[in-house]
Amino acid sequence: MELNVLGEPLQSCCTEPATGYFRDGYCRTASHDYGTHIVCAVMTDEFLEFTRKRGNDLSTPIPHWKFPGLKAGSKWCLCISRWLEAEKQGKAPKVILEATDKKALQYTSLEKLKSYEFIPKE
Repeated sequence: MELNVLGEPLQSCCTEPATGYFRDGYCRTASHDYGTHIVCAVMTDEFLEFTRKRGNDLSTPIPHWKFPGLKAGSKWCLCISRWLEAEKQGKAPKVILEATDKKALQYTSLEKLKSYEFIPKE
C-alpha cells in the first residue's frame, strides 16, 4: 500500500481527467517514471502559464489522448521536479497532502509541502 506524505494511505488525486503516471487517479510512481509524478496539485493560471513556458503545456486539449486540458482549479499529478522549480520561482500551486506520495519527502520537506497545503473552501 502506498502512503502519502502524512504517513496515511494515499488518496486519489483526480479521475476526471485521469491523472498520475498510471492514469488511475493516484500520484504514485515506478522506476520507469522519470518525471516522478507524485505531487497532487490544484492548478492555477499562473502555474499553467509557467509550465507552458517551460515546454509542458497542460492547458491545451489533446483529444487523441483523451486529455481535455487543465484550467485553474483542476487537480493533477505533477512531477516533483517541476513543482520544486515552480516553488523556487514563487509559482507553485497548492498541494493536496493526502494525495501526494510519501516519496516527495525524498525531495523536499513536509514543512515546505504543508506551507502549500490546499484547504478547500467550505
